[in-house]
Amino acid sequence: MMKSVILATALLLSCTHANARPLQTLIEQFDAEFQHRLEEAGIPGGAYAIVQGDRILAARGHGQRALGSEDPIDADTVFRIASVSKTFAGEVTGLLVREGKLRWESRVNRYLPKFRFKTPDKSAALQIQHLLGQSSGLVPNAYDNLLEANLPLERILPHFSELDPNCQPGRCYSYQNILFSLVGPILEEVTGIPYAALVNRHIFQPLEMHRASVGMDAFLSTDNRALPHVKRDGEWQTAEINANYYRVLPAAGVNASATDLGKWLVAQMGHKPEVIPAQLLEEITRKRVRTAKDMRRKVWRDHLQDAHYGLGWRIYRLYGQDLVYHGGWVQGYVADIGYSPRHGVGLAILLNAESSVINEISAGFWARLLQSEPVRLAQRRPHP
Repeated sequence: MMKSVILATALLLSCTHANARPLQTLIEQFDAEFQHRLEEAGIPGGAYAIVQGDRILAARGHGQRALGSEDPIDADTVFRIASVSKTFAGEVTGLLVREGKLRWESRVNRYLPKFRFKTPDKSAALQIQHLLGQSSGLVPNAYDNLLEANLPLERILPHFSELDPNCQPGRCYSYQNILFSLVGPILEEVTGIPYAALVNRHIFQPLEMHRASVGMDAFLSTDNRALPHVKRDGEWQTAEINANYYRVLPAAGVNASATDLGKWLVAQMGHKPEVIPAQLLEEITRKRVRTAKDMRRKVWRDHLQDAHYGLGWRIYRLYGQDLVYHGGWVQGYVADIGYSPRHGVGLAILLNAESSVINEISAGFWARLLQSEPVRLAQRRPHP
């Protein structure tokens, strides 16, 4: 499958522009390296998609869905994408903002009056854009430990009344999962539609992301799914599907294949304006708060010049260029997605094991691409 994709794409691009070959060479190198790195680390399997402009140039899986299984991973195998789910939350909210259902500046306690911080005035200052922009000001990952201890959300949320933000909302970076997920019940309140159905209606269906879904039940009903793996006593072992982060659907509840994420990347680069308008893409990728902690991130720190958060997306600065990006981890899975506006190229990676190898694969790809000349064939995002 991969050879036919590469040959057909190479022929098309060579007929269109002589400068296309460097990208095709990069794809060929990436596929070989991807397979080698998985085998070297003993990772059961993974999949990826590489996109240029409005095309998925390459999508492929390597390895098995589970250790000891003969079921291969392919481009349509579904994985949990963990915090890459946040990119969908930002955009489905933005689509409802465009419909006039709510505003980025809408106060959270207008829709969730029972949610509060220790100081009432600070609760009133919290806006929807602060949830999606990771700028609530709270201590990072507030009460994720309770989520990982399998406490239901209704027992966790009252604990926020014991906390106050360390800075005014909107002014500093503070990564959250539980707080981020409050956008789900807010959207349900303003539309009367469950969050999963909203994402399906506004994003999955119009983008023809046929294997993408939201929630644990949807994942378990998928035949072609990758099982999670964790390392115990130095060996990879198949793990149980953990329900905890499925309790925060906007933050970590999406399931998708490499092909699905390839289609998502095409839309992010402006080639599906009838679904995701250019003005919305500009809004969600505007740099809002600096994420200084990312500058110390393993592997990436060797390449990063600056880092910010938008609305559900990170914006990294590498080699004088922006990379719109997000990564994710949940028990037994890691995911990575990003695109270069300058080159018009996107990459999504999915692994069914908790391995930092994904950082080496992803950062290495972007380091090579961003230090090369832009591929002239790329169709850049249209201006609003």
